Amino acid sequence: MAPTLNHPSGVTFVEERPTNVDAATYYAGGDSYTRSRTYSTSHIHGYRPKKAPAFEEDWHLRPRRLSHDEKSVTGPRRFLIDVEETIRVVLEQEDTDGDFQISVTDAGPKMMALGTATSNGFKTFDIRGTYMLSNLLQELALARDHNRKRIVLDEARLTENPVDRLSRMIKHSFWHSLTRRIDGDGLEIITADPKNRTGRVNPRIYVPHGEPVMAEYYRKVAREKPHMKLDVQVLPEKPDDPSFVKSLNSKPGILALAMNEIDDGKGGKTLKGIPFIVPGARFNELYNWDSYFIALGLLVDGQVAMAKGMVDHFIFEIKHYGKILNGSRSYYLCRTQPPFLTDMALQIYNQLDRSDMEANRQWLKRAIQAAIKEYHTVWVAEPRIDPKTGLSRYRPDGLGIPPETEATHFTQILEPFAHKHGISVLEFSEKYNDGIIKEPKLDEYFLHDRAVRESGHDTTYRFEKRCANLGTIDLQSLLYKYEVDIGTAIREVFDDELELEEEFDLAPFPPSVEAYANSRRESSKSRVQRSDEWFDRADFRKGIIDKYLWNEQKNLFFDYDTVKEKQILYESVTSFWPLWAGCASEEQCWKLVTQSLRKFEVLGGVVSGTEESRGKISLERPNRQWDYPYAWPPHQIMIWVGLERYGYLEEAQRLAYRFLYMMTTAFVDFNGVVPEKFDAVKLSHLVDAEYGNQGIDFKMVPREGFGWMNSAYQVGLTFMTSHMRRAVAACTSPEVFFGSAAQPPMLNANVSAVDPLGLAMENLSVST
Repeated sequence: MAPTLNHPSGVTFVEERPTNVDAATYYAGGDSYTRSRTYSTSHIHGYRPKKAPAFEEDWHLRPRRLSHDEKSVTGPRRFLIDVEETIRVVLEQEDTDGDFQISVTDAGPKMMALGTATSNGFKTFDIRGTYMLSNLLQELALARDHNRKRIVLDEARLTENPVDRLSRMIKHSFWHSLTRRIDGDGLEIITADPKNRTGRVNPRIYVPHGEPVMAEYYRKVAREKPHMKLDVQVLPEKPDDPSFVKSLNSKPGILALAMNEIDDGKGGKTLKGIPFIVPGARFNELYNWDSYFIALGLLVDGQVAMAKGMVDHFIFEIKHYGKILNGSRSYYLCRTQPPFLTDMALQIYNQLDRSDMEANRQWLKRAIQAAIKEYHTVWVAEPRIDPKTGLSRYRPDGLGIPPETEATHFTQILEPFAHKHGISVLEFSEKYNDGIIKEPKLDEYFLHDRAVRESGHDTTYRFEKRCANLGTIDLQSLLYKYEVDIGTAIREVFDDELELEEEFDLAPFPPSVEAYANSRRESSKSRVQRSDEWFDRADFRKGIIDKYLWNEQKNLFFDYDTVKEKQILYESVTSFWPLWAGCASEEQCWKLVTQSLRKFEVLGGVVSGTEESRGKISLERPNRQWDYPYAWPPHQIMIWVGLERYGYLEEAQRLAYRFLYMMTTAFVDFNGVVPEKFDAVKLSHLVDAEYGNQGIDFKMVPREGFGWMNSAYQVGLTFMTSHMRRAVAACTSPEVFFGSAAQPPMLNANVSAVDPLGLAMENLSVST
């Protein structure tokens, strides 16, 4: 009879377990052990040789056979790993550039022997290649996060299908890491602002006028957490006055957002912030159009409540700050961003729990009421509307130099003015911001610069020194969608009658110079809103889009300069936004797809604009990040959805494949990176543009990705067939998958430049 086995106390054994799960589940609990009979030879219990004994050469060191080891030829391979020691060895051997990442550009041997769990670490198996080694480093970092000293690691986590791995990380890890809340528990994280250049690091929060309970809540937080040195300020009734906003430049702070009232556990009530997702990296606050695309990814991942909470914040912002802000910081109070609220709200409404339809209906009502207010008081109100054409523009108020930019961002612009006055750039900046020095030309420059930032496309030569005058195709498309969405919601959900609860001025319709010159305005409470008015507005907007923005000869939509009264012939991929909005005719769509798509389609998806429109690049005229050759998630998602809407599903799938292929190869070759944007021609996240890239500065394991890039992956996967998904996971180039015959002329000219390592090394040398 075999003797009784006496195991060390607290031992848990590695049983059959799910492998490709989130780190919190996988690494939960204590250390795991294998069921070897003899513990005296186990690495775990004190005997940890630097390398496993060589059985044939060093026969005298050979330990006795573990006769009771569990053996399974077909079972999954697992490794017995000392976490800290293996991290040290991996980085020392493989991370040759010292960035705490294992990438295709590192010059290490790309091979490491790991001891198998069934042999207690004496037998080894080689881990080979960038992907497996970078996954090993990531898993070790995650194990360290969970305070694990030694682990039994499944090989399946190192060889996991990269599409499944990235999608899983986004769903279970990245969204969580990007979640913020503005309340006593979340303030220390959300008040950190990498864009703050004032030198003051103590947190400050601005509470809107008319929220005394909220103001008192934050004062209580300040008293209870004196170490934070929290400064609580209450904004005036009109918080977006340009002079007032400029006065806050030296004392920036986070803006309070929506909160829920909850029980405090002591028989009373308190407030709790509604969670939301931030873009990530240097953008640590709630953003406007980022949030729409983030919400699309959240809905794919089943996080409806999180997306709904972000709409609640937008409703709060429109009520208290007059608009959905560019971002929830004090320096953004004068600026908004591209409007997506109605589509965001309707998509969430369609996925809400059906058990309480009346509550859902009331929630949608608040969202649509807020959108109507924003539409009338922001987008079709002066100065953003051009009464003569009826086109709306990005044209925010504001004074001085935008304070959130990097310190040297405007140096080249300001130097001639500083030289003219015989002072330094720094001194000139201070005097110009204070109004001591007047420079009308500079005022106009910053008018357009603020408009560029409001457009979300900061920066691009498309908008250089003219953005505030442009009726852009993207903004008209979004407002057409607003008008149709509002009309549809009123007709289908609210029985064709919607009363507005908040009082504000309604904009004249149809727009004209005379109508806007008349100061008398109809009140929002003077009548109920009906669908026919909104459909009439949509029909009118479609008419002016066709009149001013469509170019029959060039088969594209173009922006219209309302001052020069002519089209700006910059070829932008936002010409396809009318497909998303549904305001293009079938003929226009056919011409866009068959004649113009080839201008924007490149190896990694669609670029922001054409190389010809961008013009030549030089030291005096550097790259702009929203120009060729860069590809951004919003442009990809909008064109995928637009093409599918008009029945061009194969084209949508092809473009989605290109972008996801680019994302997946970067994920595989560069330690799991998920950046803000890509160079879609070189398939590189190492971009050479004015802001560089975001989401790439991490150590060992990516923890956030980047908000809308995460969403692009999750949304893009919904366009993939199972065959396409397998091909993306195998990093099969689009040229191979679709065949060279399917490539646009622009791609056929560069069909040889598809080697990821060659492209990475080429771009790496340029960026350094």
